[in-house]
Amino acid sequence: MALSNSMKAAVSGWGKLLVLLSALGFVCASGESAKTVDFNVKPGGVVHSFSEKIKEYECIFTYASQGGTNEQWQMSVGLSDDDRLFSCSVWRPQGKSYLFFTQFKAEIKGAKIEYASAYSQAAVGGQKDVPLKDEEYAVGDTTVTHKDGKFRAELSKLTLIGRTRHDEL
Repeated sequence: MALSNSMKAAVSGWGKLLVLLSALGFVCASGESAKTVDFNVKPGGVVHSFSEKIKEYECIFTYASQGGTNEQWQMSVGLSDDDRLFSCSVWRPQGKSYLFFTQFKAEIKGAKIEYASAYSQAAVGGQKDVPLKDEEYAVGDTTVTHKDGKFRAELSKLTLIGRTRHDEL
């Protein structure tokens, strides 16, 4: 489910997101519960994917982009202390991407999305997160995807938080 613009503003910025994740029981320790990895977003119009796992939970970022050269991005995945919440964030640490994304999809496996948001600019160096408009992307049970004809080709960050099936046992 997408949040209203006022709710997005309330959780924008990494500091506020960390507060939200802390409130949900996430730990920011190294090891099995959270990790951040670097990867390159490659232009050229070809579909690429990057994924990262913790235990049986996985985040997969699939995209195609045009313009420029490779950009360094990061993916963070985290699991709450009680294994009930799985988070995935994909972002460009420098803030705004100069690539034009023709498509994107972020998917989480092993969890159902409770919160998701997409941004055209990530908060860096005094800049604020700039959320995409709700009509630019769709949130499903396990995926966040661009909407054909509505997405304006600007993407710099995706954030997903899902409830694991561990709850249902």
